[in-house]
This record gives sequence, structure tokens and C-alpha cells, in this order.
Amino acid sequence: MGLLRRYSGVILSGPPGTSKSYLAAATGKAMTQGNPDRLAFAQFHASYQYEDFMEGYRPLEGGGFTRSEGVFLKLCTKANGDPKNDYVMVIDEISRGDAGRVFGEALTYVERSKRGMPFALPSGAISTIPPNIYIVATMNPLDRGVDEVDAAFERRFAKVSLLPDADLLSQRLIANEVEESLRERIVAWFKRINGHAKSAPVAALGHTYFWDVTDHSTARDAWEYQLQYHVHRAFRYDEKTRDSLVEAWMEIFTETGSRAE
Repeated sequence: MGLLRRYSGVILSGPPGTSKSYLAAATGKAMTQGNPDRLAFAQFHASYQYEDFMEGYRPLEGGGFTRSEGVFLKLCTKANGDPKNDYVMVIDEISRGDAGRVFGEALTYVERSKRGMPFALPSGAISTIPPNIYIVATMNPLDRGVDEVDAAFERRFAKVSLLPDADLLSQRLIANEVEESLRERIVAWFKRINGHAKSAPVAALGHTYFWDVTDHSTARDAWEYQLQYHVHRAFRYDEKTRDSLVEAWMEIFTETGSRAE
């Protein structure tokens, strides 16, 4: 939370499955004491627009249009009227949208040194981004558009890397009462695939992919419905590595004696 008070915002950056969204939401709830009126969420995507985030015009049922504040401007309006409390904007997958286009002129005024300075919106309305509003964003560094996000935010936002964590995975499997031999082999496989991420970053695999594993059956389900697709996508041009990872996963069950179950 200290970083949020020093910088314009914080970007949690890491591969899928590293708890980015969970931590961003948890931070927002902690800073707002769980008050939903002081917390807002948005998920950026290719079609996400300035009109969704800042302001736009919406059609009226009887004809014509009316000015409508977007999710961030609404939060700014509330925060401006309540300077004693913290307000938090959580943005999931910030690299999947065009941040410069979505923020518009507000991109300049999120900077800490410019908080509270008035600026004009396209409608002519005057707004400010108050100092008691905080932005927490998540980002997969391998998503398209990440270079543009870095260029726009590098001076304003602190970046925190969230990496696959074998110790955290092991702790979770212990909490899930996974038998020791199975737990050790899953963690070993996890370390193996993430070891390939040094030369093939897309191979990085977060610990939350295994969050619900409790036994051999749920481990097989994790492979069947998620893990195998990650492996095949990450190593589509490297059959040798792909096949060795598939074989190593299957050996988990052979060597723990569960094939006969």
C-alpha cells in the first residue's frame, strides 16, 4: 500500500495464475474497508473505450442523448466529495486495452504531482483526479500492447512482478492434504516447466492452476481441462520439449502408483 501512496498507481505484472487479480481486489477492499461505494472495477479489452471509463453520451429512450460519466469519472466525483477517505480503481488486464485512448487527457492528471489540478473533458465539463484515489492494475507482460502500456505508464506507475511460486504451491497442496509423494512430484513438474520460461517466457505457469488439487483425480482434471492446453500452446513449435513435459506429467501418476486405481 505504501507504493500506492508514493506513485500514481501500481501495476501487478506476471504470467497467468500468479494471483494478480486476487491481490488487486484484496488491496482495493483493504484500502476501502470493504465499502463498495469507494471501490470500482474495470477490465480492459480491445473494445474498451474512453466512453466506458471517462465520459460519453448515451441514447435516451425517448430520443436524444445525455452525458454519462464512465466508471473512473464516477469514482473521481465521489472521491472529490469525500477527501478524508480512500477510493480505489482496480483495472484488470490493463495491457489488453489502449490505455492512452481509454484514459485520454486524464492520463496526465493521474500523476501524483498533478492530482487536484482541473482539466476539461470533451463535453466541456471540468474535472479533477483527487489525491485520495488510487489505481491498482494487473497485466500479463506477454499480452499484445504491453509496450504501449509501458511507454504510457512507466513514469507514473510502480510495477510489481508476481512470479510462479513453488513454495506457495507446496504450502497450498499441504493445506489441501495432498499426499506427500504426489505433492512432491507436482511441485517438481511445476519447477520444470517454469524452468523453461527463462528461454521461452510464454511457458511460465502460475501456482493457482493447481489451487484446487486435492488428490490424483483433481490433479488429472487440472491437466485435462487446463494444463495440457497451456503446454501445447507454449511449445507448439518445440515438439521435443512439449513431449518431454507431457511424459513427465504422466509419470507423476505412474510413479505414485495411481495408474492402477
